[in-house]
Order: sequence, then C-alpha cells, then structure tokens
Amino acid sequence: MRVTLAQISPHLNRKNLSEIVAVIESVKEKSDIIIFPELSLSGYLLQDKLYEDAYSIDELQRLADLSKAIDIVVGVALREANGFRNAALYFSDGLLVSQHNKVHLPNYGMFEEARYFEAGKVFESFLVREKRVSMVVCEDLWHKNVHHDLIEQNPDVIVALVASPARGFGEETLAIEDRWYEIIQTVARECQAKLIFVNRVGFEDGLGFWGGSCTLDTYGNITNKLPKFHKKIETFKI
Repeated sequence: MRVTLAQISPHLNRKNLSEIVAVIESVKEKSDIIIFPELSLSGYLLQDKLYEDAYSIDELQRLADLSKAIDIVVGVALREANGFRNAALYFSDGLLVSQHNKVHLPNYGMFEEARYFEAGKVFESFLVREKRVSMVVCEDLWHKNVHHDLIEQNPDVIVALVASPARGFGEETLAIEDRWYEIIQTVARECQAKLIFVNRVGFEDGLGFWGGSCTLDTYGNITNKLPKFHKKIETFKI
C-alpha cells in the first residue's frame, strides 16, 4: 500500500480546502491513500471562529469526488444539527466511508476542545480495499481504555490524526515526541496493526506544532518518519 503523509501547516480559515485539493491532485497518480492531520481543513485554535468556519458534510463533495482516484483521510471541524464535531473523515471510491468523532476532548491548560465540540462515543473499524481500518484523533490515544477498544476492533491499519504542540525541549528530541512515539509503538504492538501517525506543523497564536509524522509496522517499529517542524508531503510503501 502506498501511503502519503501530508504533514502540513493549516491556516485558521477556509483556504485549507483548496490547498488540500491541490496536494491531493499532485499525488493521486502515485499513491493509494493520503492522510492529513487533525483539523487540517479548519486550523486548530478555532475557538469562536468555529461558528463561521466549520464545514457541513455537503461542502466536502470535492473530496468525495477526488477519492475515486485515491483514498483520502482528513480532519475537520464539522457542523452537525446538534453542534460541532472534531472529526476524522475517510473518503474512498467517491463516498464518505467512515466518520470518527473524537471521543476524548482535552479541556486543560492550552486546550479548550470540550468547550466547543460535542464528544464522540465509539471507536469503530470498517473495511476498505480488503483492509480493516480504525481511525483515532490525537487525545483519543492517550487513554488506555481506547487501546482495549482498538484491540477488540482488530484493525489491520490504525490511522491517527494529530495536532500536537511542541513541549519539553531537549538537546535532540522533545519530551512530547518521546511520549507520543512510546504510545503509538505500544498500540501498534498491542493491536498487531500497522499504524499511520500524521501530526501537523506550523504556528497558531503562539502554539508551535512539531510534526514528526511516521508509519509503524505490526511490531511497533517506526518504518518511515518525516522531520520535525517542517512541512513535508511524502509517499511511502508500507
């Protein structure tokens, strides 16, 4: 499977959609799936801008159309009848195949997600191109009970959409980077699944996001990794 990691720097406005479409167009002939970070269509620190910048699902038909050529996973602030969701969307063969609503919404320190979004309730798996896939969004993976839920789903591939700010600067690595890799390596081993981790880069209102997107094999080994702090779009075979 040819996987494109789209480690991008989203804006806090709606121009992300056109830029994401351009990226997809540039790789659709040489990749089977492209994965973007958490809230990649919207930017992360939306706060009250959520009310004007969130998308309804019918506004994303262009992504559905493009998925006839390449599977697409994208993070979005999604407007629904009962509120807003921090969602991961999986498009394939011209259809929205699955929507995962982030279950664990952080509401401490710099994070205010629970103030703006409605939490999801379940973790699911779905079949696409003969592979069973599960999606998670950032904080979801920091909860041990979620690991058990994923084991029960028995996925072949776990897709993690992330917007992780840089914290704990060391000489060569970040404390948050070390912690994240520890978590995703554990999950890949526990589930005996390949795992694709896509984190964003760039700055928003003083927050810097560190990137370091990667792929892991079923033994928890990191098989491909993108650099920290730099926008990078690269395709790997996993």
